[in-house]
Amino acid sequence: MLDNIPYLSYILSAFIGIGLAAATGFRVFLPMFIVSLASYFHWLPMNEHFEWLAGLPALITTGIATVAEILTYYIPFIDHLLDTISIPMATVAGSILFASQFAELGTFPQWALALIAGGGTAATISTGFAGIRAASTATTGGLGNSVVGTTETAGAGIMSVLAIALPFVAAIASIVLLILIIVFGRRALKKIQRRKGTL
Repeated sequence: MLDNIPYLSYILSAFIGIGLAAATGFRVFLPMFIVSLASYFHWLPMNEHFEWLAGLPALITTGIATVAEILTYYIPFIDHLLDTISIPMATVAGSILFASQFAELGTFPQWALALIAGGGTAATISTGFAGIRAASTATTGGLGNSVVGTTETAGAGIMSVLAIALPFVAAIASIVLLILIIVFGRRALKKIQRRKGTL
């Protein structure tokens, strides 16, 4: 029955790609590690152009990077330093993971779509959580940052698994998350502008 749906493979690829891109907005390396692990054990088919992700070197490298990234976010002040580079890194990682699902489209449409949908999604979510971390530092003196860090790690893991196991659910969750970040981000920006106006 599902085989009769036009362009089903592209639709599923889009759902998986957007879910993985959203996951990189939480954490850069954890989604890449999960994709590498799933590809290594053939749970997730990988196009020949992205076979390097399914290799043992990529699995080991992303695994080490994941552990280092997670632990570093629990170190005060260092977490803010990481926030300054996490947005561009998330954009790149989100684009790569999104593109890995659309290798059949051709180089230009594949990477154009990856940068817009994958990179855009990852950058928006990463920016949103960088703002949440800054607000946490301002209101709790940095004590609440560990909660934010744990939430980000959990979000990256859950979104990555959902993207592979339940792509449709991951896509919906990603869209809802983007809407929430945009809406609350605008509200926070307006509050900041009002405070500056009263000073």
